[in-house]
Amino acid sequence: GSERLCSASDQVLQTHPHHPASPPASLAKGVAEKPLSIQLADGRTVKGTAGVSTPLGHQCSCVCSCRLKGALVSRVNGELWELERPLEADCELQLLGFDTVEGKQVINLISHYYSPLLRMLMKPMRKLLAVFAVKDSKLRLQLVEEEMSGSSVTVYRCGDSVSVCRGPLLPHTGFLKVFRMLQVCCSSGLTRLMGVAFPAETDREAWEREQEAARRRDHRRIGMDQELFFFNEVSPGSCFFLPKGAHIYNTLMEFIKSEYRRRGFSEVVTPTLFSTALWERSGHWEHYGKNMFTVTSEGSLTHALKPMNCPAHCLMFEHRVRSWRELPLRWADFGALHRNELSGALGGLTRVRRFCQDDAHIFCAPEQLEEEIVACLDFVRSVYRVFGFSFHCLLSTRPTPCLGDPEQWDDAEQQLENSLQQFGERWELNPGDGAFYGPKIDILIKDAIGRQHQCATIQLDFQLPIRFDLQYLGRDGQKHRPVMIHRAVLGSLERMIAILAENFGGKWPLWLSPAQISVIPVGGSSESYGRQVAQQFCDAGFVVDLDVDPGATLNKKIRSAQLAQYNYIFVVGDKECESGTVSVRSRAGKQLGRRPTEEVLGSLQHLRNCRSNLDEF
Repeated sequence: GSERLCSASDQVLQTHPHHPASPPASLAKGVAEKPLSIQLADGRTVKGTAGVSTPLGHQCSCVCSCRLKGALVSRVNGELWELERPLEADCELQLLGFDTVEGKQVINLISHYYSPLLRMLMKPMRKLLAVFAVKDSKLRLQLVEEEMSGSSVTVYRCGDSVSVCRGPLLPHTGFLKVFRMLQVCCSSGLTRLMGVAFPAETDREAWEREQEAARRRDHRRIGMDQELFFFNEVSPGSCFFLPKGAHIYNTLMEFIKSEYRRRGFSEVVTPTLFSTALWERSGHWEHYGKNMFTVTSEGSLTHALKPMNCPAHCLMFEHRVRSWRELPLRWADFGALHRNELSGALGGLTRVRRFCQDDAHIFCAPEQLEEEIVACLDFVRSVYRVFGFSFHCLLSTRPTPCLGDPEQWDDAEQQLENSLQQFGERWELNPGDGAFYGPKIDILIKDAIGRQHQCATIQLDFQLPIRFDLQYLGRDGQKHRPVMIHRAVLGSLERMIAILAENFGGKWPLWLSPAQISVIPVGGSSESYGRQVAQQFCDAGFVVDLDVDPGATLNKKIRSAQLAQYNYIFVVGDKECESGTVSVRSRAGKQLGRRPTEEVLGSLQHLRNCRSNLDEF
């Protein structure tokens, strides 16, 4: 069986993994056993007892047995909650299975242990340090420091082994039926086993199909096959974009810039290298200094490559006196950023050391905040619709610890919630996951094979305006503090290119494609006309190549163009030359017929300009 321990009461509590309906004793000493009301996801309400009833307790199983069988974790008032952790107060309860992101995360965590576990909420921390001091393990103490969040941390025990883990975990491994080992490696004198686990064989089979689809769509393979980019050890974690990759990069940037022009953003350019005095002033040197690349100049002055743009934008705001009439100020910056990621964490375009964000900061008056957040959310929706991404939002509230007054946090969180309600798209509460300087909205997108990615983010910041003493003159002639909004839609352009490459499987839509048109003349007499057609589309801004290889047959040229993922193939011969037409094929092999060249040009211009993902016209 598994055990559960709470340091507050210093007692070991017995649970029964083979009889999950049996309610365990109270987790915390201070929870009084009093009646409570539990509202289920289907709208029904059941009764329970504080400190006794659990999400898997008998009080719930009688009314939600259809969901109980596949439950792996629960959500209690928006917070992830272990299935056998006693409820503490009236709550909304939702049971989550393997078909949810949260359920899969719990499976991934439990798979690292493969045995019943014990859970401790250690507070104060000296008790936890004493536990690990007994084990005399510097590695364990390092893990404790890395997982620290405030004055408490969650610890699990498997037999004599004690480990730090954020959780939540499953009550026991009886919930898991199928395992697959992936890797065995040694590090720091320890043997590390890496694997995956599933509730059922059908889940494993579905996972293997997803993995195969992901391998076929791997952006690193696509990047190599299509000659988009490469990496070299002379600059680890920094991408070399070849002409075709640079076309995608620049097209994405121009897309966002066009949206900026419509939405009242102004682009700024800021330095890449700053004295550490700036980072000390912003607070980044203390909390993020080890992740910065530094250089020393004459006089032993230390400078750092910027990992973010926000302190520079604060300098620009304070450059002169600001008036309420100027607000909101919306400044966008595409400057290169550098972060000293560990070499073992680098992987293609998804984790790099040099990158660029569609980064912007909005300085506004408090009363403008709600409207600005709604506008940011509308920006996100407009961009993601172009890519065909579905998405939902997470409202991440104050973490522990956090900076600022509780009243300030309450007001900011309420304004974000009001904005989400007004926005009208699906959103969920994500308690305790906000930044230490303010709450935020994270946006999760779903790609073509069902994977979720977090790219866009909208973050409120109370602290930088305070640290830089930013002020503006209000209508009343008095000085007021602005609110700062950090926001990105694509996020890192490098990472977004990786996501898009895998989402489209390398079949780029016309507006984004680095290989839009291949013109193939049939016979020497039509080569001149082919060059004329290629030049006409090139002058209109399309990426066009002319295939005049004398050693290849027509079928081979068409096949090569399809494999190279040209969106359209124009075959031109004597008939096309005489009639001023082109015979159009899509990359999927569908023949779209012989059409007037001017008509085709107009149709493709329309597809490109409206950023359509359609292949036919």
